[in-house]
Amino acid sequence: MVGIILASHGGFAEGIYQSGEMIFGKQENVKACILKPSEGPDDIRKKMEDAIASFDDPEQVLFLIDLWSGTPFNQASNLFAEHKDTWAIVTGLNLPMLIEAYGARLQDGITAREIAKQIVGSAKDGIKTLPEGLVPKKEAPKAAESKQPTGAIPEGTVLGDGHIKFGLVRIDSRLLHGQVATSWTKTVKPDRIIVVSDSVAKDKLRKNMIMQAAPPGVHANVVPIKKMVEVSKDPRFGATHALVLFETPEDILKAVNAGLDLKGKTINVGSMAHKVGKVAVTKAVSLDQTDIDTYKELIKDGLKFDVKMLPSSSSDDISELLDKASKGLAEGKQKA
Repeated sequence: MVGIILASHGGFAEGIYQSGEMIFGKQENVKACILKPSEGPDDIRKKMEDAIASFDDPEQVLFLIDLWSGTPFNQASNLFAEHKDTWAIVTGLNLPMLIEAYGARLQDGITAREIAKQIVGSAKDGIKTLPEGLVPKKEAPKAAESKQPTGAIPEGTVLGDGHIKFGLVRIDSRLLHGQVATSWTKTVKPDRIIVVSDSVAKDKLRKNMIMQAAPPGVHANVVPIKKMVEVSKDPRFGATHALVLFETPEDILKAVNAGLDLKGKTINVGSMAHKVGKVAVTKAVSLDQTDIDTYKELIKDGLKFDVKMLPSSSSDDISELLDKASKGLAEGKQKA
């Protein structure tokens, strides 16, 4: 029987799993894998790997996931890369989709990919309104206008005022995921998302995942720190409105020391995953001594920080979080 993984941000996957049981009865070879606010990509991936290992047939796995480009999707896609011939992923998880999947897998010999094809229609048909007239009429898609020039631009060309526009610079250990691809992109309205990381720039799989996770109409690039510094000084990017993502504050410090001018700018701190040796100072941010020292040095360099996950979230004071982390680390040493 095809194994099904329900994956989501927060408890949604567990809730829909329970709803499915109420309607269709108890199911075997089904696991709910949730990403908690305090967890990172490695945590949700480990849950998925454990779920797959528990299935009767690990070669036939169907992922039903809440959101395209979110962390659960990105980690499932990472695992999927080695099983492209037999596994399948469907996003936009809803109850009609799940019920259809439960019914479909009762057919003898049906595969995960065949179920995936079958359930998409049910998922879409499950979206209805009262009154019925509220359903928008379909219109022919219009080609999106882009301010980005196409083709190679001769060196020395000056576009706009010759200076790249930083709509948002964000620290996020998950880099490009659902919150960035939806909420922040809609708020900032960039025409380009730039992930700045020496390690990710060398990782072909992660680079491809990030480029695939970009929302429609927005280009995504992964560049090493040195290249980002060059781009910031290249007048050919003067018409670019960018959302720039760093994995760690240490990478920002390296970029600043290499010549990236961020003085006076406010850096958004979205998430910093918890690891051994780090102290959780918010649900999404954990710091160790290196992080504390780095933030203090960046503040001395004239950078400001706005700590919040979403545009609508309230901000946490970076100084208070640094003090909280320092106390937590000191208490940990005393207990040790």
